[in-house]
Amino acid sequence: MANDYFQFKQFTIRQERCAMKVGTDGVLLGAWTDVTHARRLLDIGTGTGLIAIMAAQRNPELIIDAIEIDPAAFEQARENANSTSWRERIHLFQGEVQAFAPPHKYDIIVCNPPFFINSTKNPELNRTLARHCETLSHEDLLQVSDNLLLPEGKLCVILPVNEAKHFIELTQSKKWFVNKLSTVYPTPNKAPKRQLIELSKVKKHLIKDSITLEIERHTLHESYANLTRDFYLKL
Repeated sequence: MANDYFQFKQFTIRQERCAMKVGTDGVLLGAWTDVTHARRLLDIGTGTGLIAIMAAQRNPELIIDAIEIDPAAFEQARENANSTSWRERIHLFQGEVQAFAPPHKYDIIVCNPPFFINSTKNPELNRTLARHCETLSHEDLLQVSDNLLLPEGKLCVILPVNEAKHFIELTQSKKWFVNKLSTVYPTPNKAPKRQLIELSKVKKHLIKDSITLEIERHTLHESYANLTRDFYLKL
């Protein structure tokens, strides 16, 4: 059973009211997304608020908006954000992102999106909303991003390998370009499980690399340790 909280170096994530707890996917996306020169970021489906808070830690000039459809998760994310020293730069919104109409556009949109498209639904409604494409299809995500990003803005997501393949095929038909693709391996000898994808409407030289999570159980691989060094307590 997951703990009610997860302690990072500079902040704590409470998660007892969230369907989706802190996990490797969120940490990966939060640490991997390049926020260096960004001014505004939108986190779609923020859950506990983890990725939004990580972005605030990484760029002291960044203004973050985070939206969450589930009321309980929204309240938890707001509490988590308000307990950090970056609270004034993180703004939480509750509702569907399809109806979100901010007065500005974004340099970056990040999303750890629902990825089970045609699988058995979880009987817990809030967990189903978090894990399945019930309220945010991949087409919706691309359309929302198209509407809310600046012309040279970028969309960053993490998906299982099979879903990533289908998602990339969809993006090509919508005239998006993959600028960066990182394949995530559990260990050096296992098949990849996830892909981190950076997209934009501007065609650039494609950067491809890989990240390996562990050398063996409980021993982080150098690539993952280096990526997450500013966050995990034991690094």
